Amino acid sequence: MHDLSIDNVNSIIHDVRKQDITYSNLADELIDHICCDVEYEMEKGLDFFEAYQRVSQKIGKRRLQEIQEETLYSVDSRYRQMKNTMKISGIAGTVMLGFATLFKIMHWPGAGIMMTLGTLMLAFIFVPTALGVLWKETHNTKKIFLFISAFLAGIFFLLGILFKVQHWPAAGILLLLSAVISVLFLIPSMLVSLLRDPENKAKRPVYFIGAASLILYITGFMFKIMHWPGAGLLLLGGMFLLFVIAFPWYTHISWKEEKSIKPEFIFMIVGSLAIILPSALISLNLQRSYDEGYFTNLDQQNALFSYLYVNNKSLIEMNNDSTCFPEMEQVHTRTANLITLINVIESKMVGESEGDPGAPVLNPVQIMTAENGQIIDYKMLSNPFHPAPVNDFLLPGTVTRSELENAVTDFKKYLSGLIPDAESGNYEKILDPATCLPALTSEKRRISVLSGLHSLLLLKNNLLTTEFLALQSIAKQN
Repeated sequence: MHDLSIDNVNSIIHDVRKQDITYSNLADELIDHICCDVEYEMEKGLDFFEAYQRVSQKIGKRRLQEIQEETLYSVDSRYRQMKNTMKISGIAGTVMLGFATLFKIMHWPGAGIMMTLGTLMLAFIFVPTALGVLWKETHNTKKIFLFISAFLAGIFFLLGILFKVQHWPAAGILLLLSAVISVLFLIPSMLVSLLRDPENKAKRPVYFIGAASLILYITGFMFKIMHWPGAGLLLLGGMFLLFVIAFPWYTHISWKEEKSIKPEFIFMIVGSLAIILPSALISLNLQRSYDEGYFTNLDQQNALFSYLYVNNKSLIEMNNDSTCFPEMEQVHTRTANLITLINVIESKMVGESEGDPGAPVLNPVQIMTAENGQIIDYKMLSNPFHPAPVNDFLLPGTVTRSELENAVTDFKKYLSGLIPDAESGNYEKILDPATCLPALTSEKRRISVLSGLHSLLLLKNNLLTTEFLALQSIAKQN
């Protein structure tokens, strides 16, 4: 019979304890069983390391943890209840979210209810019970901070996504809390946990790079959702570090001598896709909102502006021999002056969005002069989500907004002397800048420059429509 040395036994004890075998005397029984198996293999002529390696391969990487879980499941009713609850809520919540996503895409009724129930089930049943199961299985006080931060980040993220999809208030706050907890607490605690393992010395540089890349990526992801500047740079930096440096390096260190595909490698690929695909979908969704939303509407408004401008000019030219022609020319001149004022505001907004803070572009290349007036190439805007121009030029109380409101008021007073009171109601409301321009709200800094330019274009078309009504009224009077 080959007896194991003290060092051999200590090596086995160290490996078993490393797998968080915490239930009662189970660790001692497993150590005794492994020692017996190793001694049996050594009877065949193997040395300790060969025999221990053969026994370890027979046991498998997670078999000891599975034995503990099976033992807990058999003897601990509370653990059994928590684990069943975790499985049921996890499957039910995921299935609900899957069907809710399908219903949302197909615009079928019931999507909101299923999404809400599924998210609440995952956030308030699955996540807490999963945390309880992990604690029962490990009792590792060194990881309690990691578990709590993961618990809070997961709940806030699920609720933030729900609120964002349902367009409920406070979605940004919830997502921001999730990102802050992940960046400041979850990722650093994960890094500390990995660095504590003395066998991971060769992987420590990779862990540092991976943690830094995840922090950059999560921060960039949050900036992208909140439409804050710098999102693209953060996402690019995070993904470059993660997939160009950390991922290949970790794979090389971990499995350079493996001759078969390990499950962990497949999980890493799936996890990587879970990071890449949401970023791609968000970018595609934002691009689609430009192409099918803003740009289409802006093109339509520009086409309407050109039509109204040409139509009004034709109406004036048709009456060039009548006595009302001078009045019609005066109305057209005053309308043109107001539109010129709006063009100047547009140029300032585009210049601020394209320039650096405090140094706007004086002659933006996106603005061109055409026969019917000023034209903006909206697709050339490099920062269409920039919120500062609207805040600086269009909100109530700003100098340009007050100047524009005063000019419109003077224009309405001028028209009131030309048009009968019975017809003045046709233009009174559409000339009010408040019908097109943003109001002073708590969300003021989230209004993009593209939205502001769209509002000004609507006001221009309202002015041309009012001009047409005034010209018609003047022509009828004569």
